[in-house]
Amino acid sequence: MTNKTILRGALALIATSVALPIFAQEDVAIFEEILVTATKRVQTLQEVPVAVSVITADTIKDSQVLEMRDLQFLVPSLRVNQLQTSGNANFFIRGFGNGANNGGIEPSVGVFIDGVYRSRSAAALADFPTLERIEVLRGPQSTLFGKNASAGVINVVTAKPSLDGYEGSVSATFGEYSQVIVKGDVTGPLSDTTAFSLSGSYNQRDGYFTNLTTGSEISELNRSGVRGQFLWEPNESFEMRLIADWDKFDEQCCGVANLLLGPTGLGIAAVGGQVVPNAPFAYENYYDFDPVNEIENSGISAQFDWDISDAARLTSITSSRTQDRFDNADVDFTSALLIDPVAGNLTDTTIDTLTQEFRLAGSTDRMDWMVGAFFFDEEVSTNSSVFLGPAMRGYGDALTFDFTTMLSAFDLLELLGNGGALPSVPAGSNFLGAGQGNVEVSGMDNQSISLFAQFDFQLGDRVTLTLGANYTEDEKDASISIGGGPAGINEFAALAMDQVGYELIFFQLTGAPAMPPFTGLFPVEDATAQALSTIPCPAPAPLPPDACNPLFALTGFQFLPPFVNFPNSVETGSTKDDQTTWTARIAFDWTDNVNVYLGAGTGFKATSWNLSRDSLPFESDFPALEQAGLTVGNLRPGTRFAGPEDSTVYEVGLKSRWDTGSLNLAVFNQEIEGFQSNLFTGIGFNFANAGKQSVDGFELELTWFPVEAFQFTFGGTWLDPIFDSFVGGAGVDGPEDLSGTKPAGIPEIAIVTTGQYNFDIGSSTQGFVRAEYIYEDEVQVNENVPTSVASREVSTINASLGISWQNGFEALLWGRNLTDDEYLQSSFPSVAQPGSYSGYPNQPRTYGITLRKYFD
Repeated sequence: MTNKTILRGALALIATSVALPIFAQEDVAIFEEILVTATKRVQTLQEVPVAVSVITADTIKDSQVLEMRDLQFLVPSLRVNQLQTSGNANFFIRGFGNGANNGGIEPSVGVFIDGVYRSRSAAALADFPTLERIEVLRGPQSTLFGKNASAGVINVVTAKPSLDGYEGSVSATFGEYSQVIVKGDVTGPLSDTTAFSLSGSYNQRDGYFTNLTTGSEISELNRSGVRGQFLWEPNESFEMRLIADWDKFDEQCCGVANLLLGPTGLGIAAVGGQVVPNAPFAYENYYDFDPVNEIENSGISAQFDWDISDAARLTSITSSRTQDRFDNADVDFTSALLIDPVAGNLTDTTIDTLTQEFRLAGSTDRMDWMVGAFFFDEEVSTNSSVFLGPAMRGYGDALTFDFTTMLSAFDLLELLGNGGALPSVPAGSNFLGAGQGNVEVSGMDNQSISLFAQFDFQLGDRVTLTLGANYTEDEKDASISIGGGPAGINEFAALAMDQVGYELIFFQLTGAPAMPPFTGLFPVEDATAQALSTIPCPAPAPLPPDACNPLFALTGFQFLPPFVNFPNSVETGSTKDDQTTWTARIAFDWTDNVNVYLGAGTGFKATSWNLSRDSLPFESDFPALEQAGLTVGNLRPGTRFAGPEDSTVYEVGLKSRWDTGSLNLAVFNQEIEGFQSNLFTGIGFNFANAGKQSVDGFELELTWFPVEAFQFTFGGTWLDPIFDSFVGGAGVDGPEDLSGTKPAGIPEIAIVTTGQYNFDIGSSTQGFVRAEYIYEDEVQVNENVPTSVASREVSTINASLGISWQNGFEALLWGRNLTDDEYLQSSFPSVAQPGSYSGYPNQPRTYGITLRKYFD
C-alpha cells in the first residue's frame, strides 16, 4: 500500500478505538445480531473476517428498494450503471466492474441468488422476491465463488417456505409516472415435513423521457415475475429446497440525451434530422423509432443439505437457467434516418446455463473445514443485424460537400472510380447506400470446473487462521459469421484510405491513374504522393493536395468494418485458461466485542470473447491470415478476446459490535492485472486488457442506536484508483496510453447515511420516518468523453414514512431523489457523429404510496 493509504488507515483505526467506548452503551440490547453466509457457512456479521455489507429485508422494504440497481443507494462501495437497454447494467464494487453490451463478456462482479450463479446482469435485474437479506462482498472472492468474482460478489438470499403456519402478504403501490406495482406472497406447510411458498409481482410505470418524434414516453418499466418454492425436511439432518422462477421485461429503454452537439449537427439537420442539443437533463430527444427491450428469464434449482454425521454436512446445488433477450434501438439517437428505421440495430440472444455445486463442510475441536467443486456449462447464441438508413448517404454528402467542385467527397470518389482514375475504388460503387450493413450470427460454448477448499484453524481461544485455495479451469469455443445486409456490405468501410488517398493525390499531381498500387515501394516520381498519402487530415475533405491525405478525415464513416469470420485455419476461436487462487487471513478477537483481521487473497476471471461486429483479428495474426488468403480489403487489427483478469487484495479490517450498534472498518489495496475494458468509441467498442488497474482505499460502516427508537447508519468509502499501465486505452482523442491516469467513473469519496425513527401511536399502531442521503464527489464519467462535457456529482435524498396496525395493514409513503438531483450514469461519443457526445441521465424525482396487508 502507499504511505498515504497506510497513514489514513492507521488514523481510522485509532479513531475507531477511541470511538468504541463512546458508542458502546450497555444499558439495553437494541442491536440484533445479523447472520450471513459470506463464507458459505452461517456466521454472524461481526465474526466473518470479510468486508461485507448486509442489507436486511426490513431495510429493503422501508427504503422502497425494488431491484438490484437500487442497492447502490444503500452500499457506498457499490455502483450500478444503467446503459442503453433494460438488460444492460454494469455492477461495480470498489470501482471494478464490467460485463454489459456484449454476450461474450461475463461480469467481474458475480451475482448469486440462493446459491445459483447468474452469469449475466440481465438475469438478475428483476424486482426482488420475498427476501431474507442481501450480502455485498467486497474484493476478490474467487476462492469460494470461483471464476467471475474477481471484483466482488452480490449474494441474494430469499426467505425459505414456512413450516410453522400459513402467512403472506399482498401490496399495491401507486406512484408518479402512473406507476402501479402489485405484489403478493404466500407460504405455509403442506404437511409436517413439507412446505411451499409462492410469490408474484407486476411493475408498470410510464417513461420519464419523451421521444419527440413519436410522442412516446420511454425509460419506462413493464415487468412481471413469479417464483415458487418447495421445502422438504423429513428430519433434522436433511433438507431439500426446490425453486422455480420466471420473469419478463417488455420495455422501452433507455433515454439518451445529447451532451454536446458537434459540427456533425449540420449534417443531421441537412437530412431533416432533429436533436435536442446540449441538454443532458431535458429528458427529451428525437429518435426515428421507440426502442424495444424484451427479456425473459426462467430457471429451476434444487438444493440438498444433509448432515451425514455430527461433524460433516453435504450440500448440493443444481440449477438450469435460460435467458431470451431481444433488443432494437435507434443507435444514432437523432431523428435522422441514418440507420434503417425497421431493422435498426437488432440483437436476439439466448443463453442456456447449467451449474452444479457440491460442498462438504465440517468441524473438529480446533478447525472448521470445507471442500467442494463447482461445474459450469453455458451456451450463448446471438443473431444481430444493423443496416444503413436512407439518410446516411445524404448525411455524408452534407458533411463533405465542396462548393468549388459542387461534389461531395463520396461523389468525387465514385466519379473517379468509375473513370478508372482510382483503381482501388470499384466501378459502380454506391457508398453509404441504404440497406448496406451486417447480419451477424455468433455463439460461444463455455465449460468450467472449480475445485476449492478452505480451512479455519483455531490458534488458541482468540486467534483464527484461514487458508483457502481454488483451482479453476475454463474453456471457451467462440464463433462469428457475418454477411452483408439487403444491399450488401458497407462498401465504403472496405476502402483502405492510405491506398485510395495515394491514388487520389497521384492523379491530382499527374493526371494519370496511380500505378503500381500503394505498397510502400514507389517510383521516384511518386515521392510526393507517397509522403502526402500517409499524413492525416485535420478537417473534412476535400482539401488541397499539398495539405494532407484528404481521405483520412472520412474514416469516421467506416463503421461496420470489414470482417473475417472465425474459427478459420488461423484463428481457432478457442481459449483454455486455468488458475489457482488463494486466501489467507488471520483474525484476532481483541475483546469479546472487537475483532481485527489481516488478510490477502487473489481472484480470477477467465478470458472473455468479443461476440460483436467489432471483433477483429489480433495484429500478430495478420501475416498468417494473409498467407492463408483470408484477409479482406481494409481489414484492421483489433481484439477477438480479452485475456484473463487476475486480481489481488491486501486488507486489514476491524469489526465491532455492542448492545447499541456496530462499527466496521476495512483498509485495502486492490489491483486487477489484465482488467477487461470495454468502452464505446462512437463507431464500435474498444475491448482490451488494461495492463494493471489498482485502488487504495478504506471503508467505514457504522450502525448506532443512540436511543431505542432511533437508528443511525453511516457508510463511507474513500478510493484512490489508478491505471498503473494501460496502453491502447480509449481516450478523448482516440487510442492512447492511459498509464498513470485515474480511471473514470470512480468517485474518491462516496457516502450513504440514513436515519430512521420508530414511534408508537397509541397501543396498537406503530410508525417510522426514514431519510437517506447519498453523496459522491465529482468525477469524470468516461475516459473518452472530456470532463468539461460529462462529469458527475451525486447528492441525493430519499425518504419514507410508514404506519402499521396490529390488524396487519401497513401504509408507506415514499420519495426517491426528492431533491431532483441530476447526474449522468454514463456517457459516450455519439454514434457516427465525431465531435458530438451523448449520455444517460439519471431518473428524476419519484414518489408514491404503498399499501400492504399481512395475514397469518
